[in-house]
This record gives sequence, C-alpha cells and structure tokens, in this order.
Amino acid sequence: MEQTSTHPRPILGQRDGTPVLFRNARVFTGTSDTLLDGYDVLVADGRIANIAKGIDADASWQVIDAAGRVMSPGFIDAHAHVMFQMSFPEAFGSDEFYWAYKATAAAETYLMNGFTTIRDVGGNCFSLKKNIDAGVLAGPRIYPSGPMISQTSGHSDHRQDCQKCAAILNEPSVPMKYHMVAVADGHDGVLVAVREAFRRGASQIKICTTGGTGSYADPLDVTQFLPCEVQAAVAAAKDWGTYVCTHAYHDEGIRRAVENGVQCVEHANLATEQTLRMMMDQGIWLSPQVIVYTKHPLGYTEDQKAKHDEAYDGIDNMMTTARKIGFEKIAFGSDIITDPELLARVNDEFKFRTKWFTPFEVMRQATALSGELLAMSGPRNPYKGKLGVIEEGAFADLLLIDGNPLDDIDVVTRPAETLHLIMKNGAIHKNTLAQ
Repeated sequence: MEQTSTHPRPILGQRDGTPVLFRNARVFTGTSDTLLDGYDVLVADGRIANIAKGIDADASWQVIDAAGRVMSPGFIDAHAHVMFQMSFPEAFGSDEFYWAYKATAAAETYLMNGFTTIRDVGGNCFSLKKNIDAGVLAGPRIYPSGPMISQTSGHSDHRQDCQKCAAILNEPSVPMKYHMVAVADGHDGVLVAVREAFRRGASQIKICTTGGTGSYADPLDVTQFLPCEVQAAVAAAKDWGTYVCTHAYHDEGIRRAVENGVQCVEHANLATEQTLRMMMDQGIWLSPQVIVYTKHPLGYTEDQKAKHDEAYDGIDNMMTTARKIGFEKIAFGSDIITDPELLARVNDEFKFRTKWFTPFEVMRQATALSGELLAMSGPRNPYKGKLGVIEEGAFADLLLIDGNPLDDIDVVTRPAETLHLIMKNGAIHKNTLAQ
C-alpha cells in the first residue's frame, strides 16, 4: 500500500499503542559524525525502546523499511516566534483570534519542515502549546518563554508617537495588550512580569539587554535593563528552577546580562572575541541566527531596515570568531517573524551556517546541542525526557531523510521532497514510504 498523505495530523503510530519498528536505517544519533549503518530502531509508547541490528519483530508491530535512508532526530528551533507570523501592519490591526489562527498555520509549517520542537522566545503561545500537546492541533513541542520582557523604550516597547506617556495614560501597544511582549521597569516591575510568565507556564524567561532591529524606539547600540533589573529576573527564574536568556547584540549588553546571571545570549551579532571568550569560559550558551537577517521583515521602516542591515553585517565576524575559538555551546534557531513565506523556507538556516561550520556541526546544533539547551529548564521542562538524540529512552521524534545531510546539507533544505517520514512522540505526521 502506498502511503502518500502529508496531512499534518498523525496518520499512523502510537495513538493506539502499536510499536513501530524501523528496519535498515542509517542512523544519525545527533552526537556522532559517523552514521550507524543498517540499524533497526524500535519505538514504543512515544520513546525509542531499542537500537540494534536484526531486532526480531512481533507480528502486532508496524514495520517500516527505511531502505537505507538516514534517520535523524527531529530538528529543534531554539529561537522561534510562532505567534508573530504576519506583517507589522497586519498584526497591529488584528485581534488576538487572528493572531492565533496565524500561529496555528505557523505551527504546522514548523512540523512539516521537520521541526518537532521549538523554543519560543517571545509570544503568548501558551494556549497553542496546550492544544498541540492535547492533539487538537498539529505542531511541534513548544518550550514557551511567554512575553519577551524589556524596559520602557526597549525592544518590547512597540508603542508609537500616537500613544501617550505611561505616566499619563496606560495605553499599551497591541503586542503588549495581547501579552505577546511585556514592558517592565525597576526591580519590582521585572519581578511581576517574570512571575506572570511563570503563572502561565513559562519554561524559561526572555529579557532584552540591548536595542533591537524590529522595535520602534530603541537604537541598536543602547544597553537596556539596569543590573538590579537583570538580577530580579534571574533571581525569580532561579526560584523556579530555570534560567533566563537575553536578546543582546553588543558587548556591553551581553556582559551586563552574563555578569548578572543570564545563561544564554540570543543573537550576539556584534560581539567581539573578548566577549565571546568570556561567554565560553563561563559556559554561557550562544543562540545565533542567520536566515532572519537575509530579508527585511514585512512592514519595516527605513530606520528598522538600517538596524537590520547593521546586525546582518556583524554575523560573519561573530560566527568566524566563535568557530576560531572553539565555542561549543551553540544552539540552532531562525528568529523568523512577520513572514510566513520565509518561515516555509526555515530549513535554509542549515545551508547558511555551513559558511562557518561543517554539515555535521550544523546538524548537531539543530539536534543534540539544542536539546541540551532545552534541558536547562530543569523542573520547568514541560517534556520530561531527552530530545535531539537517537538513543534508548529518548523521545521518538524521528525523521527519515532521502540523502545524507552529513555529506550534503542541501538535502534538508527541500523538506517536502526529502523528508519522507516525520514522527513526533511516536506518532507519524508524514509518511511517503511504501508499506
């Protein structure tokens, strides 16, 4: 029987508890640059139960012949914004239901591109996550940060000149009103914002310690949040057993964050070698992105475009330096906002990174390394198990790829063509293989 459906909802697998045995796969474990050739992989109860050659199949199991295709862990986007997939004019003129419907489509896009897990680092994605986990909607696992938190006139402050000063009237921007972002000032204000995110179910917290490209009122060079404000966020997160990541482009903002307890830096495009070495020596994670800077997001002003280009110009030096000094803790992410068409090409991030890293290194960033970053959420981890690796006991988030991405990374940039099977938590969401 030929199974050709690419319907996003599970069509086979663990819904009825039936184990699935994959035969004759070339296994990329997520950690080794050598494939396990000709292995069988048994999936049961949403986990990888066995990896070996010649596993004896029970008659009740579903058996899938991988026929020498490469099996990879599901991809992880450690810097996603699933709620922000519309232009700025569209977003600022729409209600929260419109935002939600757009996010539903974006979640399916991620999954059909092989991303079985995302870390959402800014957005009110809590209800989307709950519905995906319940099987109501198709999409990746979500590690939610909740609203990205910044100071007044910081990266989360999208109020424009038509809106009054907060001292006169509490008039939030649309993203603030829908809790996609939060603006907080002072030690106590930051505590409230962080604790509100935890009230909804945040697995980690995202703050901003420099300006950004897409925000309205903060130049890229400014440093944001006083040390006591960063400390407040870190202390509140530590009480919940998890960590804080920061949006930061330049040295001063990165150092202010790290010196006050932040454990992961997003972007870092303008970081110098000295700062990158400081991060590496202290075990801080680097979470960079490339694809988002290759195109101006829809609705950007000329000022925003200029900031965006400045950030893009810093990527080569930062990535070259990171590679030169042997920076290991590098996550994989895209940061795509405002552009569903670009999101459909999110896998191009793999190709862009090969300017600085080998295909194996990029694949490891998108699987095992990003899985390690997700695990830092500790007791706030919404998914208790290993992600990003193929080993016994890990979650059965698996891809069958036509071609070897360790030899030619381009094969994963054509997911509709080359991802023959997509499994998340033991449930198959796409299968074009003959049964």
